[in-house]
Amino acid sequence: MRVDLNADLGETVDGMPTADDEAMFAVISSANVACGGHAGDADSMRASVERAARFGVAVGAHPSYDDRANFGRVRREPPPSELRASVAAQLDALTAAGADLRYVKPHGALYHAVIDDAAQAGAVVAAVADHSARLGRALPVLGLPGAIAEAAASAGLPFVYEAFLDRGYTARGGLVPRGEPGAVIDDPARVADRALRFVREGEVETVDGSRLAVDAASLCLHGDTPAAVAMARAVRAALDSADIEVRAPW
Repeated sequence: MRVDLNADLGETVDGMPTADDEAMFAVISSANVACGGHAGDADSMRASVERAARFGVAVGAHPSYDDRANFGRVRREPPPSELRASVAAQLDALTAAGADLRYVKPHGALYHAVIDDAAQAGAVVAAVADHSARLGRALPVLGLPGAIAEAAASAGLPFVYEAFLDRGYTARGGLVPRGEPGAVIDDPARVADRALRFVREGEVETVDGSRLAVDAASLCLHGDTPAAVAMARAVRAALDSADIEVRAPW
């Protein structure tokens, strides 16, 4: 068995990191690097690229709405042409920082919007398809099922499903909104157990105690959660002990 372990990193705000990137890069296999929309700047992008090379981690772009004030966590309704241009600029910025892009994962409110908004999903995928054409290879898109997966398929881009280790799930398969009870899970032992259950059984326990089937090739941890490093290390130790290979699929 094998699985990818990804984390949102490079999320520098006003020159200050929001995570212990050095520690996180040491245990993950893929890094979703902020590229200017919600966080990150040229220096943090270059630092992420350097760390990725040093630790053998795949680099993915983590584009967002242009909304640094809200860390990209407020849903917006930009015209599709504007969103496409914004995502394209963010992919270009990370590439200019030296990244060998392997995939793209939208961030925050945009991540959730493209699950049910076909217009926004199409705009994001169009930007990824444009960048893929320039690279000469199709960049996979990472996310949850929905409009974004359908748009990627229509554009001939691979779509990879992920599951969240540190976020609560509703019985319908969505994530519990931040701020509500059960939205964030920060116990390392519990998160490690969830990782094993995702891989071995293909399921997760929801906030109401029911079981939800989840078929995911990648598991995500948020780098800005206070216990992120402890959780990442616990997850990696549990996967290694269970002889589950941690490897990027890109």
